[in-house]
Amino acid sequence: MPNQDLIPPVVLTIAGSDSSGGAGIQADIKAISATGSYACSVITAITAQNTLGVSAIHPTPLQLIERQLDAVFSDLDVAAVKVGMLVDSSVIKLVVDKLKQHQPQYLVVDPVMVSTSGQLLTEDSSISTLREELLPMADLVTPNLPEGAVLIGKGEPKDTHQVESMIEPLRQLECEAVLLKGGHMESSPNSSDLLILPNRTEWLHSRRHSTRNTHGTGCTLSSAIASYLAQGYRLHKAIYLAKQYITQAIAHAELLNVGQGRGPVHHFFDGHTNVR
Repeated sequence: MPNQDLIPPVVLTIAGSDSSGGAGIQADIKAISATGSYACSVITAITAQNTLGVSAIHPTPLQLIERQLDAVFSDLDVAAVKVGMLVDSSVIKLVVDKLKQHQPQYLVVDPVMVSTSGQLLTEDSSISTLREELLPMADLVTPNLPEGAVLIGKGEPKDTHQVESMIEPLRQLECEAVLLKGGHMESSPNSSDLLILPNRTEWLHSRRHSTRNTHGTGCTLSSAIASYLAQGYRLHKAIYLAKQYITQAIAHAELLNVGQGRGPVHHFFDGHTNVR
């Protein structure tokens, strides 16, 4: 049953910082707050980026990441964790060790490897570590089409048939579920995501809104899912609510006038938190 307490559940995001505020930690905190949970964070990297692209990435020292994780877990009652950008294998291994130590109830992994503008955000050598050590721990993994292709060593799909050919390879990641996000298939009138469970699959459709302001959509969706899981919703319902939320955040993105490139979605489109 959904959490009916007045005190919102705590959701931890472990990810990189976006100086323009549209993606990464900043998007995560906005999405978690807007959907009714309490956000805390561990910053794995500082990026210099804006709506036009990423110009620099500075990894957080490993010891400081560890101190952040210990500080949060030793004091806050974390119900769910969302993991975003992890820049190298040593960071992934540290996060895996801390998650095993503290055992949060829910884990959502957004395997951030490529920015919206197409720039690489993680080292190639870390992909196998991510695939072998972190993803099998997850309740849900939320790759977009390019990231899903990288994870299974295939080319990016161009049509629905090619997307469906990724189902079995993605099941081999051994996580509980995969939500393969179809937002990059821009020729489709709908934004269609494929939910891959151990014994079935389901297409989740929503109307595609014509806007270039899609910076941070993946971060926002995965954080909203983690937020709803923390509130007690079952996985399918949490995904459904989060997809409704991100669809409206994209639909209202034109109300913002941020930057000269791909602007952010509108996290607080309805003016209050706890969006349903």
